[in-house]
Amino acid sequence: MILYEYPFNERIRTYLRLHQLFNRLSQLTQRVESIDHHFALTTLFEIMEVGSRSELKSDVLKDLERQKQLYGSYRGNPAISEKALDQLISQLDELFDTLNQVNGKIGQSLTESDFLMALRSRVVIPGGTCEFDLPAYHAWQHHDANSRTSDLNSWAAPFAPLSNAIQMLLQMLRESGTNQKVMAPSGQLQQNLPQGRTYQLLRLKIDSSLGITPEISCNRLLVVIRMMRQQSDGKLVATTEDVPFEMSLCA
Repeated sequence: MILYEYPFNERIRTYLRLHQLFNRLSQLTQRVESIDHHFALTTLFEIMEVGSRSELKSDVLKDLERQKQLYGSYRGNPAISEKALDQLISQLDELFDTLNQVNGKIGQSLTESDFLMALRSRVVIPGGTCEFDLPAYHAWQHHDANSRTSDLNSWAAPFAPLSNAIQMLLQMLRESGTNQKVMAPSGQLQQNLPQGRTYQLLRLKIDSSLGITPEISCNRLLVVIRMMRQQSDGKLVATTEDVPFEMSLCA
């Protein structure tokens, strides 16, 4: 099954982008080849770009506080374990406090590194990181793998509070949805959303063997899904077949 996620608002869109970048950075950092560490650095610069939004930290803190209040309202419910609830709220408190203690923009300290900023300005130029452009970076790429990994972990460390908080918020959001089996008759599905309920994320799973790619469009009132099939020339065309898939709406 291939999973597709579609955000209903810009805040969740940013969370998903950062979550993907943090996962990519983690995978590339664990490898040992210098080319992998090169792309780990370009990923770090992408994180800096996305994470530079002034309201991002505030949004994440508000969402953590909202979740803490939500789960706090479950106290006294006999169907819920008080111990598990206390652990969850304690985890939310820890994530909130750690992120709240970060002064200024997240990752701001990295902008003070001449080495990183010189590299950041050159990676956007095709072939701009050749040894004749950045001899210091060329030398760094010849350091042993453990040394480079240590540097990467050090540079990524300021983003850890943000990464951990977003991972937790997305996990809780994803778990809020109920998976249901759906059919797109003649390759299309249009579903009205109930008023008074604000959804934030749509999750869609489709069998990879079907060779179908979904095109998703959502707003607070309506979900529209068109099933597309890729031709040999790469072009996507709408299918007229009935297509089964799984979908969940997360609030």
